[in-house]
Order: sequence, then C-alpha cells, then structure tokens
Amino acid sequence: MRYEDIRNMAFAMPLFSPSYPAGPYRFVDREYLIITYRTDRDALERMVPEPLEVVEPIVKFEFIRMPHSTGFGSYSGASQVIPVRLRGRPGNYTHAMFLDTHPPIAGGRELWGFPQKLAAPSLKVERDTLVGTLDFGPARVATGTMGYKHKELACSVVMPTLEEPGFLLKILPHVDGSARICELVRYHQRDSVLKGAWTGPAALSLSSHALAPVSTLPVREVIGSLHFVTDFTLELGEVVHDYLA
Repeated sequence: MRYEDIRNMAFAMPLFSPSYPAGPYRFVDREYLIITYRTDRDALERMVPEPLEVVEPIVKFEFIRMPHSTGFGSYSGASQVIPVRLRGRPGNYTHAMFLDTHPPIAGGRELWGFPQKLAAPSLKVERDTLVGTLDFGPARVATGTMGYKHKELACSVVMPTLEEPGFLLKILPHVDGSARICELVRYHQRDSVLKGAWTGPAALSLSSHALAPVSTLPVREVIGSLHFVTDFTLELGEVVHDYLA
C-alpha cells in the first residue's frame, strides 16, 4: 500500500473492516426515560471539567432504547448527563455512558469522545410501569421506574431539551500512554422529530460499583421524569477547548 492509499482509506479501525460506517448517523424511534434528580454540588464540581460550569446540583439519568440507527444496529444505553453552561450558554455534559454492543461504543469513543463502556442497559414496559435498568456484569447498578404515560406533554416543552448542545471530554492516548488528544467537544442533534412525550411519578436507585461508579453522584431527591420517542441525526462534533494546547 502506498502512503496516499492509506491516507485515502483511513477512517476507522481496523483499516480494511471498520467497526462502523462513515456518517451521517440517523436514529429512528429512539426512546428515552430520563429521571432528573438533585445531588451533591461538591461531587458535581469534582466531575465537571473547566471551562464548563455547573448550574445547579442536578443530574439526568437516562435509559435509552435505540432500535434503528445508521450502521450501529439495534442497542440500548444508559448515561449520566449533567446540565452545564459554557460562556453563559446552556448545554449538557455526558459524564458516563454504558452500551450493550461494540460498533456504537467504538464509534462513539473514537469520533465524538462519548465516555462509553460495555454493560447491559435495558428499557422496557412492565405492565403499567416503564422500567430502566443498568447491569454491569452480574451487578445491578441502576434502576429507574416511571408510571407509564400518566400525562402527555406538549412538544414545545421537550424540543428545547433536544436542541441544546452536548459536551464531551475526548481523550485518546499516544503510543507511550500519555494523552495525545484531550479536548472538550461540542455536538448537536438536527432534524429532530418528536413522536410523543409523557411524564409521571418516578423513582431512581443507584448502587455502588468499583467500575461503574454512578452512585458517586448520589440521589438526594427525584425532581422530574420524562419519557419520549424521537428521530434525529447526530452531527459530528467540534473542538471548543484543547487541554494540550
């Protein structure tokens, strides 16, 4: 192979059989259960990287079902997302994320810097209850529940949340183990189609785990819940701060 061949072919690893295709990445019927809770401000301040700012001691725990996605297949996820500000503008910083299949883990980490690990998240309806769970190996580390479709919400209530930017701390090592890339990345969703949104009574339980430490942001009070189904395109990101510059 010539140098120019490698440059022209190189997109993702492995070279001749990448783990995921080139974008854009469209998600259809992506379903969320988001439980918003109050936590300890000191714990949040230790987790959120500058130049992002903590607004309030609030965390969103998300259970996500992704049945149709470009190149990534059908899979589920769970994440801890922290509302933040950057230079006075609101956004959401993804602190932790867990998926159950390899292609979106590889793509999410390599392209955007999503902090994804392999686990067993789930979102499903059990009779009259929407149930989200996260298992890491044999251990249950998160359980969220919400009364199923107790109250319908207007699209105008939910759409501003979908339009806010997301932030990620992207870290890629050099071959000597030092950080070669350490950047704050911002990304957006576009062409969002909200297909329904609801709220209801909710509860969230987090358990301690050495390698899935979601309970380091403890639940002090559940303050809201949101269940919705949406389509959108996940845009590629932009670097807003280079920690190595």
